[in-house]
Amino acid sequence: MPDFNPVDYAVPGFVLLVLVEMVWARKLRREAYEPKDTLTSLAFGLGSTVAGLLTGGLLLAAFFAAYQFRIFTIGWQWWAWIACFVLDDLAYYWVHRAGHRIRWFWASHVNHHSSQHYNLSTALRQTWTGFLTLGFVFKLPLVLAGFHPGMIAICGGFNLIYQFWIHTEAIGRMPRWFEAVMNTPSHHRVHHATNPLYLDRNYAGVFIVWDRMFGTFQPELDSERIRYGIVKQLGSFNLLWSVFHEWVGIARDVWAAPWRHKLSYVWREPGWSHDGSRETSDAIRARWQQRQQDAARHD
Repeated sequence: MPDFNPVDYAVPGFVLLVLVEMVWARKLRREAYEPKDTLTSLAFGLGSTVAGLLTGGLLLAAFFAAYQFRIFTIGWQWWAWIACFVLDDLAYYWVHRAGHRIRWFWASHVNHHSSQHYNLSTALRQTWTGFLTLGFVFKLPLVLAGFHPGMIAICGGFNLIYQFWIHTEAIGRMPRWFEAVMNTPSHHRVHHATNPLYLDRNYAGVFIVWDRMFGTFQPELDSERIRYGIVKQLGSFNLLWSVFHEWVGIARDVWAAPWRHKLSYVWREPGWSHDGSRETSDAIRARWQQRQQDAARHD
């Protein structure tokens, strides 16, 4: 297996681009960066790197164990790289969608959405607890199909690199043909929005075609200015609370819930409650749509 992690080589470029965007923001959009928020994002990135070093070996070991049961043996041919990259991105779409629709996965993924600012440093706001969710099982079909774990890891690294540049407000819209196929800053701004219209949309990593295929695509509208963050904002820059707050929330809910509802607070969607005291993203969107319809009838 090639000993190559493309993300390691991309880090200097990440840092340079963050500095360039800071210069842009200072001149044209000062609110794009907030010092405490940026420091929190950088700390997230550092912690995520350490967590990856601690758990990456276990992940590869699991993949190699599964690889022994592969159906085919796919080599390192050029076409295999293309197929692996595309299929890995499809797997990313589904694990990302699960990260928004199942609270157990959301407890880890919420870290990435917790900033109320949208800039390149936000891309570094990665989870420390991703391994706990066992989300890697979404990529096991690639292993069992015969793609080498090393190839999958490298393709996943390039997928992550691609996603860095789309975390910016400095780029408006890309050419129409590009927006139709690829994930872009415009599409991903929608994904990070808390507006009811935009909630739980545009899960794509690289190819936005998955969202178009599976009914989760929403274009950015000039008439609907984006508000970033999470539905219930953290209101704190405390790093440990930012990392673990949703895990704490799950523990509290499971402890307090009636026995028949305990697992639902783990496996149902974020915002679900057995007594209806909270709202899921679907409920928030439905309530917003009803208000829009009522307003239209009164016009």
